[in-house]
Amino acid sequence: MNSREDEALARAAVAALTGQLALAPKPGLPDPRDLNARTTHADHRALRWSAKALTPGLAAMAAAARRTAEPTPALRAELGAIGRSTERTLTLAGGGHRGALWVLGLLVAGVAVESGAGASASVTRVPGSGDTTQDARAHRITALARQLAAHPDRGAPPRPTRGSAVSVKYGAAGARGEARAGFPHVRRALDALGAARAGGADEGQARLDALLTVMSTLQDTELLHTAGPIGLRRVQAGARAVLEAGGTATAAGAEALAALDADLHARAWSPRGSAGLLAGALFLDALAP
Repeated sequence: MNSREDEALARAAVAALTGQLALAPKPGLPDPRDLNARTTHADHRALRWSAKALTPGLAAMAAAARRTAEPTPALRAELGAIGRSTERTLTLAGGGHRGALWVLGLLVAGVAVESGAGASASVTRVPGSGDTTQDARAHRITALARQLAAHPDRGAPPRPTRGSAVSVKYGAAGARGEARAGFPHVRRALDALGAARAGGADEGQARLDALLTVMSTLQDTELLHTAGPIGLRRVQAGARAVLEAGGTATAAGAEALAALDADLHARAWSPRGSAGLLAGALFLDALAP
């Protein structure tokens, strides 16, 4: 793997993020309907623009992980420093995507560690996620990301983030817990993508079903902060209702999705954690087996 391949990994990760942004309707989340930020207060064009600001940081993470070729504490510290620098760049570019940076940064590093240890890490668009070789690779990469996340970030500011404070208050896993568990919701989203495609859904519908699969069980700290445990359970139940109606490819599922979308926008509830995890799943889905 060389610098060109590091950049290719970063571009693939950003493409996964912008692919997530392009989906609609996404309940409570920015999508192409929000060109003037009327409902989500996040201009969709600005979010697409600021996503590109992740590319240099993600490429630097890939390069660091490739050099190290092991999920060591030193690599974790370097990734943390790069991540904080990238967050500052994101702020200058318009903000957003902090959760996606955490997910994609660890997964990009996992791919690069695997590559540095001698495996191939070429990237291509492979829409089918039912391939067992691809599934096995996704498990290897999320396992490496889990090992990285288990190390403390020695350079992190001592002040807790809002997400970590909410995690402590409600006993939720949060972004750190999700990573330290090996991104189980990323893997569930991958399974949902494969199942929906096999069932005849088009690509947009399959990706929305994957998003709803994450929403149906994720303890989203953003939702816990804004809506509390009762609100979180309401959102989870609404996502399950869409899936139990047959998913977004069915008339009943589409109707349930529209109802959930209207409810979340009316309440200004945003399941942002689910969006970042979907981006992680789309990135792994794009890796050649």
